[in-house]
Amino acid sequence: MNSGYYDEAHDWMQWLRRTIAGSPDRVQIMYGISGERMLAERELKSLPGYEKSSPVRIGNAAAEQLQLDLYGEVLDAFFCAYGKLDHVGAEDFALLQLLVEHLETIWEKPDEGIWEVRGGPKHFTYSKVMAWVAFDRAIKMAESSKLEAPVERWKKTRDVIHKQVCEKAYNKRLNSFVQYYGSKQLDASVLLMTMVGFLPRKTPAFTAPSKPSSTTSSRMA
Repeated sequence: MNSGYYDEAHDWMQWLRRTIAGSPDRVQIMYGISGERMLAERELKSLPGYEKSSPVRIGNAAAEQLQLDLYGEVLDAFFCAYGKLDHVGAEDFALLQLLVEHLETIWEKPDEGIWEVRGGPKHFTYSKVMAWVAFDRAIKMAESSKLEAPVERWKKTRDVIHKQVCEKAYNKRLNSFVQYYGSKQLDASVLLMTMVGFLPRKTPAFTAPSKPSSTTSSRMA
C-alpha cells in the first residue's frame, strides 16, 4: 500500500479471510505459491548446493513451526489496511477475533521465532512483542469500530505480555534487550519494538550503548 498497490493489498486480505475462515489453530506461517498447505521438506543429497553450501532442500519444514509473531503481523496488517481500504466489518472482525482467541491459549509457549531456528523452541523476544501487537491492534480495531469483543480481557493479557518482556527479555549486564529470555545474544529484530509501539523510541535500552558480549547471534533458515 505504501507503493500504491491497493488492488494487491485488497486481494491479499480476501485470501486471508478465506484462510482464517477455517480452524485458527490450522493457520500456517507459509503456503505454497498456489496455496498448498503440504510443504514437506526433503534433502537432495546429490546436489552440492551453491558454492557447496549443502544441504539442498526442497519444501520447508518451517511451515509446521509455531511462530507467534505471525499473529501480530496479521493483525497489524489488517489494522493498517482498514485505515486506507475499508472499515472493519463485524464479519471480518469475527474472523480476526478467532485468531486472537487462539493466541490467548498459546502466547505463553516457546516458539521457533522469526529466524526459524532448528535448535528447538525458545521464548523469543520478538515473538512475544508481536503477540502484544496482536492484542493491541485487536483492541484498537474493536474500540474504533465499536464492535463487541472481550476488550478488557485482552487489555489485561496485553499488559501481562508487556510486563513479562520487560522483565525477562532485558539483560541488565548487556544493557540491552536480547534474542530470547535468559539469552546473552543480541538480535536486530528487537529494534522493531519501538516501530510497533511496544516502547517509546527514547527508551534508554535503545539509546544507550550496549555492552560487548562474547556470544554472537545465529540464524537458521
